[in-house]
Amino acid sequence: MRARAPGPDRPSPRGGARNERQATSRASRLGALADARRDLILAAARSAFAELGLEGASLREIAKRAGYTAGAIYGYFQSKEDIYAALLAESLDRLDAAVVAAASGPAGRTGPAQLLRLRAQAFYDFYREHPRDLDLGFYLFQGMQPRGLTPDWNRRLNERLWGVLRPQQDALVALGFGPDVARTEVTGLFAQTVGLLLLSHTGRIRMFGRQSRDVLDRYLDQLIDRAPARHLEGGGDWPHHRM
Repeated sequence: MRARAPGPDRPSPRGGARNERQATSRASRLGALADARRDLILAAARSAFAELGLEGASLREIAKRAGYTAGAIYGYFQSKEDIYAALLAESLDRLDAAVVAAASGPAGRTGPAQLLRLRAQAFYDFYREHPRDLDLGFYLFQGMQPRGLTPDWNRRLNERLWGVLRPQQDALVALGFGPDVARTEVTGLFAQTVGLLLLSHTGRIRMFGRQSRDVLDRYLDQLIDRAPARHLEGGGDWPHHRM
C-alpha cells in the first residue's frame, strides 16, 4: 500500500518536529526575556527601598527606575508589597544556599558541633557581607515592623527563615538537648547573632572594644560546652575558648 502524501490536514512528521522545536525555542526566549525583566524590576525596587524605604518607594518610582511604566509592572507583580516579599524570598534563598555550602563537609566526618558552628557562622557572615539583605530581612529601612506584608506573606517568609535555622536545632538535638530546649537555644543563638549584626552594622560594637565574630564564636563555644552529650561523631571538635 502506498503511503498517503502529507496534505493540509496531515503535516509531515519532519515538519511537525521542526515546528515543535521552533515553538519550544520561542517559549524559551520569551521565558528568558520575562525573567530578565523581572530581575530588572527587582533590582530597581531594591534600590528604591534602600533609598526611600518601603513606604516612600512607590510603584511608579520603581517602574521609573526599571525603565517601564507602572502598568507594565502589573504583569509581574500586583503591588510593591509583592515586590518586597519577592526580594526578601530571594534573599532568604541566597542565605540558605550560603549556609548549606558552608556546612557541606566530607560525608561522615562532620559532627553535630562542627555543623552547628559552621551554619551559625555562615548565617552571620552572609548578613555581615550583605548589609542590604540585613536591612531587607529585618525591615530596617523604616522601623522594625514587617510593614506592608500580608499575614500570608509574613508566615511564608518566616517559614523560609526557620528552614534555614532548623538544622541548627537538629544539631543541638544530636548533641543531647531535648527538642524544646534545642529550640530555645536556637532562639537565643538567633537573637545573639542578630544583635551582633546590628552592633556591627551600626558600628556600636566598637564601644566594647570587641569584634562581633569573636563574640559569636565565644557564644558558640559556651553553647557547645553545655551540650549534654560529651562526645562528637568523628571526634575532637570541642571548642577552645578564644577570649
